[in-house]
Amino acid sequence: MKVVFYSNFLTHHQVPFCLEMQKRLGEDFKFVSTVKIYKWRLDLGFKDLDQEYDFVVRAYESEEMKEKALKLATESDIVIIGSITDEYIIERLKQDKITFRYRYRVFIFPDGFFKTIFNKEKMQLAFDRHIKYRKNKNLYLLTANGYGANDFNFLGLYKGKIYKWGYFLETNHYDIEKLIEEKEKNEKIQIVWVARFIKWKHPEVVIKLAKKLKKQNYNFEIKMLGTGVLEEKIKRKIIKNNLQDVVTVVGQVPSDKVKDYYEKANIFIATSGSNEGWGAVVNESMNAGCAVIANQKMGSVPFLIKNNENGLVYNSFKELENNVKLVIENKELRKKLSINAYKYITEKWTASTAAENLINLFESIVNNKKYEINEGPASKAEKIQKRDN
Repeated sequence: MKVVFYSNFLTHHQVPFCLEMQKRLGEDFKFVSTVKIYKWRLDLGFKDLDQEYDFVVRAYESEEMKEKALKLATESDIVIIGSITDEYIIERLKQDKITFRYRYRVFIFPDGFFKTIFNKEKMQLAFDRHIKYRKNKNLYLLTANGYGANDFNFLGLYKGKIYKWGYFLETNHYDIEKLIEEKEKNEKIQIVWVARFIKWKHPEVVIKLAKKLKKQNYNFEIKMLGTGVLEEKIKRKIIKNNLQDVVTVVGQVPSDKVKDYYEKANIFIATSGSNEGWGAVVNESMNAGCAVIANQKMGSVPFLIKNNENGLVYNSFKELENNVKLVIENKELRKKLSINAYKYITEKWTASTAAENLINLFESIVNNKKYEINEGPASKAEKIQKRDN
């Protein structure tokens, strides 16, 4: 079975999955990069991974390589295509060959609802990608967002053909009991927040939370990792509210060093809103045995967090505050959430499981057989009902 994955360029989030696919399919798996890595990513310290793996086809390098990429799209048994131009798969779609689109969701409006709805170019793109070939029997969707099925089902698209997807990071293995024992030696409960300091990541929520916890005499310390346009504003708020003793803005931390903070933290809080397509920080913190408390609007949360089993979910500030206080006060709950988070992300949501499940899905479609995967990556994505409490 020949499988090809089209995306802009290879990222560190995609590498573990691609390596697992190569392990299973060998030369029959290819990753096609359609553009060269952006300079701003290189400036932030990211590597040009297109150059490091032999399964990568760099379509942008030459006309010869682009022709190869076009030929792969037409001749491969399965094509997965991310948010890039459809020029590679137009012929494939016309022939109704097995094709998987890879998307977060439809209704994410970073420019505002009306600016998006009345943007002719964006609406044309939505039509070309999702509506034009809606009657294709062999067009499927991998959604990397827990609410993707809600959006597409609302539009009557991909009915019965939407599957769970997301990010599958490199797995770090620990003696989880020992790791948690070390965390419990902290003099203060360590809370960590990792994100860019931008509006829809809501760093201001961390300051509001710190004020509440300090006023109620909780013994804690929050470390905020990241940088962005709101960083200086947050620092001023910390000083204004006299929170220097409980909140530290660490700043930008190299990606390979962030796990050091997760490994020491008792609690991880994820405050991003619905513009967060996925949120790999949830994977990372679960892997390091943190008790995760996350905004239910984040794309990864419905797929990764089972409320009160391997993390806690909130949909209001008051619920966030109460959840944090509960986890600070209840050592046994903290331990349960941490252990279950680690087990889920290292056993159920791995690159290996994703590759195995996805290939099983492909084979079931090709051979017209019943698909048996009911949980985890590549299982059916169902509509998420909003929690009321």
